[in-house]
Amino acid sequence: MQLYCNSLTTYKRLDTLEVKVGDLIIGNHHPIRIQTMTTTDTLDTAATVAQTIRCIEAGAELVRITAPSKKEAENLLEIKKELRRQGYHTPLVADIHFTPNAAEIAARIVEKVRINPGNYVDKKKFETLDYTDAEYQEEIDRIRERFTPLVKICQEHGTAMRIGTNHGSLSDRIMSRYGDTPMGMVESAMEFLRIAEDLRYRNIVLSMKASNPQVMVQAYRLLVQTMQQELGHCYPLHLGVTEAGDGEDGRIKSAIGIGTLLEDGVGDTIRVSLTEDPEFELPVCRDIVKRYTSRPETKEATTRPLIQVPYSPFTYKRRETEQVENIGSKHVPVVVADFSAASNLQPTDLQAIGYHYDEPTDKWNIADAAADYIYTGNTVPSFGLPGTLRVILNSDKWNALADKQNVLPYFDTAAYVTAFKDGQTGKENFVSVNCDDLDTPAIESLLELAADKHFSASTVFCAVASGPSAMANVRRFFTVLLEKNITIPVIIHSISHQASADEHLIHHATEAGALLLDGFGDGLWLSNPQDEAAQRGTLNNIAFGILQATRTRISKTEYISCPSCGRTLFDLQETTARIRAVTHHLKGVKIAIMGCIVNGPGEMADADFGYVGSGVGKITLYRGKEIVKRGLNSDVAVDELINLIRDNGMWVEKN
Repeated sequence: MQLYCNSLTTYKRLDTLEVKVGDLIIGNHHPIRIQTMTTTDTLDTAATVAQTIRCIEAGAELVRITAPSKKEAENLLEIKKELRRQGYHTPLVADIHFTPNAAEIAARIVEKVRINPGNYVDKKKFETLDYTDAEYQEEIDRIRERFTPLVKICQEHGTAMRIGTNHGSLSDRIMSRYGDTPMGMVESAMEFLRIAEDLRYRNIVLSMKASNPQVMVQAYRLLVQTMQQELGHCYPLHLGVTEAGDGEDGRIKSAIGIGTLLEDGVGDTIRVSLTEDPEFELPVCRDIVKRYTSRPETKEATTRPLIQVPYSPFTYKRRETEQVENIGSKHVPVVVADFSAASNLQPTDLQAIGYHYDEPTDKWNIADAAADYIYTGNTVPSFGLPGTLRVILNSDKWNALADKQNVLPYFDTAAYVTAFKDGQTGKENFVSVNCDDLDTPAIESLLELAADKHFSASTVFCAVASGPSAMANVRRFFTVLLEKNITIPVIIHSISHQASADEHLIHHATEAGALLLDGFGDGLWLSNPQDEAAQRGTLNNIAFGILQATRTRISKTEYISCPSCGRTLFDLQETTARIRAVTHHLKGVKIAIMGCIVNGPGEMADADFGYVGSGVGKITLYRGKEIVKRGLNSDVAVDELINLIRDNGMWVEKN
């Protein structure tokens, strides 16, 4: 399978063209740049300047400002003048959606313009149309005619451009031929890029954003491959998961999508789109980027590159595995909670991982996001556990027990090979595999035994690695299993030694999420050795958040929520909190909360229901992409959303 990067196991930044944005250079192995977008009304110069300054002082290397019409585009000049007067020279980016005239004004003022190829010329009608080749070409000619003036202005003024495709706002033309797919996203950008190439304009950055990290990652990979094959060179890439939401979920989703690509050296600038004030996006950006700031490019002489893979990185297919109890095969990935530091485990300790013991009734209440296994090291719980929770013990301790009925052994590789040959294993066995060195005799012996039916029916591998190449080394292990046709299930064991809770989250989301997006992994085991006790509940939430974001195990409601901007027609953060408060118990329901019609029906392509600003204080409700109710007053719109969910048979009452 042709790759989209240099290697899947050796870290090296993708070679790209160099793009100049003011005095800032993007691409061509320059540092990965971080940026954000203002949420103020662009016509409010003072507010926009003040917020831009807060973003710059929080670390933004570019700041994007919405320009939905000519008057906002014209006011960019006043904003820029005031920023320069106050001594701030950070490049500004104009965000354009529907209005070419606004783009042409902005391109004469700011250092960069962003256009969306799905709606820059096309008007989205959500119609399924059949185009003949001649009709399709007529549409391309129309784009060329309307897009060329902007290119020429950018050339004249030295202005950079981002061609920013969004999954949910593909044109009817693209939808008719490619559907709502990653390849459709790529072709949407390539239509504009080919015109720019013909006009010899290359000061361009590209993006492929989606609220679904799986779609987003596949689109970027396909874009790189397409540029390499068709053009012979690659443009710099702006990475982001659009409408990621807020809080922990938004950070997890962003880290998975952005981090998966950065791990492979793909990506030159990033923006984390959170439904929070923009300055709060920048620490998350920094935590993601710092993982690669000092990472040396791997010398191929010391690490064997992986350039041919036995799976497609452009489509999702879960690796086929055996079933070992409730792990593998068709089962959703399990979650293992780490209690190895708990010397005196009590029933109350399990509340952090979704189990609440009610003493008067002597019953356990179990949450949707409750761990499936606990690893207790050498400690045997002294109380009755809930029936759905099983204990994993170190093999030496397990072996010494007289009653092994409710506990399962955890072996290192060499110990398991010996125990299996001696007939000293359990019905279900967990085996640690250090993926940093797959060429050891113990691992080679382990894999040789994998063909044994008794071995494969009772064994679960726990893949672990450390250091900057941890994810790549675990991925190599999965490719070895595929090449050898070994179908033993694998739990991804991610261990974080980061300095802060935020960095732990980024680490786990990137390391585990990247593998899950490629169809690898039958479970998650997250560990923070330095702070295990304090982190148990957080780690459990992160594990289920990663599984939710990768669409591999749905345990809660999903919110697709855009970051505020100058177009927003209501208080997005407050409204998101209100909707979350009354709908968070709806497991598996996807609700989009969009500030305006620009980020409305298009951007919420993945949602079951949409709550979209359509005027000041006015809301339009959607079922999928279908408008159900228009112009609702915002004070009744949340109740009407609940009624809509109920009418579609997806409402359940809270327990």
